[in-house]
Amino acid sequence: MPKYKPKDSSQSPRFVGNRTFMRLEQVRTTNDIDFAVLGVPFDTAASNRTGQRFGPQHIRDFSVLLRPYNPDMDIDIFEYCSGVDYGDINVIPGNALRTYDSMVEGLTPLLEKNVIPVIMGGDHSITLGNLRAFHKRYGKIALVHFDSHGDTWEHYYGEKYMHGTPFRRAAEEGLLDMEHSIQVGMRGPLYGPGDIEDARDLGFEVIPMKEVRQIGFENVMKRIHERVKDRPVFVTYDIDFVDPAFAPGTGTPEVGGPTSYEALEYVRGLDGLDVVGFDLVEVLPAYDANEITAVLASAVIYEMITLIALKKRRQQENQ
Repeated sequence: MPKYKPKDSSQSPRFVGNRTFMRLEQVRTTNDIDFAVLGVPFDTAASNRTGQRFGPQHIRDFSVLLRPYNPDMDIDIFEYCSGVDYGDINVIPGNALRTYDSMVEGLTPLLEKNVIPVIMGGDHSITLGNLRAFHKRYGKIALVHFDSHGDTWEHYYGEKYMHGTPFRRAAEEGLLDMEHSIQVGMRGPLYGPGDIEDARDLGFEVIPMKEVRQIGFENVMKRIHERVKDRPVFVTYDIDFVDPAFAPGTGTPEVGGPTSYEALEYVRGLDGLDVVGFDLVEVLPAYDANEITAVLASAVIYEMITLIALKKRRQQENQ
């Protein structure tokens, strides 16, 4: 039986105890766990609104409402998985590069034990630190990127390490398997066509939101699976992928995105891929009316953890 699982909220009220993700034990261990939820509360690479450093705890606060059985995927997560809230990575405010070093140091023990990290940001610049850590373990890795922005700019204000640049840097550093990487959901006003075409020139397949609507969910998921194939894949999910009607608490909202139901379906549709890590970024509590962004963010992470349970169940059935 899995060693670590959430407290039973039918026996212990949700307002009792420390606020951890899903009421998991807060234990910094790599033993007897399949996944670890952790925060990277860094936001000084954001270009406009800041406050994403408070995102991990904001998500944790609402996640206490989550329960272990996922009816949509018909699985009790903790029949197959053991997981903990690993706490937060130490960050260096104002210094992205030193924060990346801290992230690699903090994630490496988990990856060496084949524990799947489920990471809460922070602004989107943190994904470069995640990918550096994963590259140490897997080499070049496939990327599935849900976002309203491509984040492949050359620089912001002359700075190369900002929340709009991580995927250009990741491509330049040779962290990504570009032939198996894909971006989904790009939309909104741009400075020019290069803001989309630059990502394609780097080697990403790109499905802008207009095309998502034209071809439909099933075809989008088919293209993701065909692109990634059997490669180890990291999933990065910017909460501004979702329409701001459903996720207002973010720094750079763009109208015309998916509903909250669709936001969950895009994660569920990844079942069957060899997902080895996740992050969810850009939750900004100060703009989160009635905590609806926290509701959605915690549910997206819950679906990410469900994918781990589904993978474990298949492995057990095939033994």
